[in-house]
Amino acid sequence: MAKIVAVDDDPSILELVKINLEMQGHEVFTAPEGIEGFALVQQENPQLVILDVMMPGVDGYTVCQRIRKNKGTEKTPVLMLTALGVLDDKIKGFDVGADDYLVKPFEIPELLVRVRALLRRSGETPSTGGLPEILNIGDLTLIPENLEVKIVDQIVKLTPTEFEIVNCLVQNHGQTISLGQLLQDVWGYNADDDVETIRVHVRHLRAKLEKVASEKEYIETIYGGGYRLIPEGMTRKKKKK
Repeated sequence: MAKIVAVDDDPSILELVKINLEMQGHEVFTAPEGIEGFALVQQENPQLVILDVMMPGVDGYTVCQRIRKNKGTEKTPVLMLTALGVLDDKIKGFDVGADDYLVKPFEIPELLVRVRALLRRSGETPSTGGLPEILNIGDLTLIPENLEVKIVDQIVKLTPTEFEIVNCLVQNHGQTISLGQLLQDVWGYNADDDVETIRVHVRHLRAKLEKVASEKEYIETIYGGGYRLIPEGMTRKKKKK
C-alpha cells in the first residue's frame, strides 16, 4: 500500500498507530523524537508523515517546516497528531504546512479515514469527484505536477491540501461549495466540528493569492453557504482606515 513515517515520543501511541496502519497493509516506520523523525523522512521518502507536536528537542512544528523546505519532501502530506487541540494550535500547525490535524485522544476509525484521504493525494495528480478535469479558467491555471496555481503570469506554490481546495473550487466554478462538500471532496470525510479547518486553509490560500494579486480576490465567501470561485477575480474592497 503506502510507506508511512510516524513520529511521537509516546511509545504506546506509536505502537497503536503502527499496528492499525499495518493491518491496512501499509509499511510503517517510527521514530520517538523530531530529529530522528526528520532523518527517517529523508531516508524513506514516505507517502505520508504522522507527526506529534510536543516532543523533546525538536518539536513537530519545526519538523513540519523542515519537511516543507526540503525539495525531496515538500509535497509529502503531513498529519499532525497531538493533544494540542485549541484553534490557535491548529492555526500554527497549518501555518507551518500541515495538511490535517487530529487531536488526541482519537478514535482509530477517524485516523484511518484521514490517512486514506491524505494518501489519495499523495504522489499523484489531485482529482475531485470524477469530474472532467479543468486546468485553466479565467486568470487561473492549475499545475498539478508541481502543486502550483498560476495567476496570469505569477506562480503560487501550494500545499497538497491547498491545491485540493483550489482544484475543487475550479472544477465546480460558478457554484457555491458548502463547507460540508469541501470536507467530503478534499478530506474524504464529513465532520461538523472540523469546519474551522477549512476556514483556516482558505485564509492561508487567500493570503498566498493576495501576495501575487493584491488588487483582486478569487475566492468569494458566501455567508451561510460556503465558498465560490471567481475565475477572473473581483476587485478587492479597500479596507477603511
